[in-house]
Amino acid sequence: MDQILLGKGEHPVSLLAKYGNRHGLVAGATGTGKTVSLMVMAEGFSRLGVPVFMADVKGDVAGLALAGSPSEKTQQRVAQIGIEGYKQEASPVVFWDLLGKSGHPVRATISEIGPTLLARILEVNDTQAGVLEIAFKLADDRGLLLLDLDDLRALLGFVADNRQEISSTMGSSAPSRSRRSSAPSCRSRARAAKPSSASRRST
Repeated sequence: MDQILLGKGEHPVSLLAKYGNRHGLVAGATGTGKTVSLMVMAEGFSRLGVPVFMADVKGDVAGLALAGSPSEKTQQRVAQIGIEGYKQEASPVVFWDLLGKSGHPVRATISEIGPTLLARILEVNDTQAGVLEIAFKLADDRGLLLLDLDDLRALLGFVADNRQEISSTMGSSAPSRSRRSSAPSCRSRARAAKPSSASRRST
């Protein structure tokens, strides 16, 4: 299988798997099949072994987790399109939950978010954004992974306590930078606050 059948009008319309990493836009009026099109693509990528992450605010695509129920209308459409070997089956689905209460928790470290996005999320002013840049640059230089806001608070406390020394070596603002793609897996909040003494923790 090297393509995903999206539908059929006068001619079959398929998405070649090698083009699956391109940008795309699904647009249309209400009820024209946008969500169904996304579900068809998600099922197709799943069969190809490609993980799919979908933001399902209204719960429209949650049904991918269960096999559909046979119906005469469905069978007529299958025959019309000419799908061979059609069968209704469930797709492997994991429900992610920001709060970690109704599904698998969604997590992102502070280091992965980065100073630019974090500044926008927190709606800080230019001076505060500059301090965040300095803190993240300092964490990068020392190989520290900021897991959560507690780690960030500890690092900002260290920056405040050592602002004169840091200012003399890094200046009053940090340059723009791209986040590193990887970071060591073991870091300590205490080490971020006091680099000379730390109890390490595993993540």
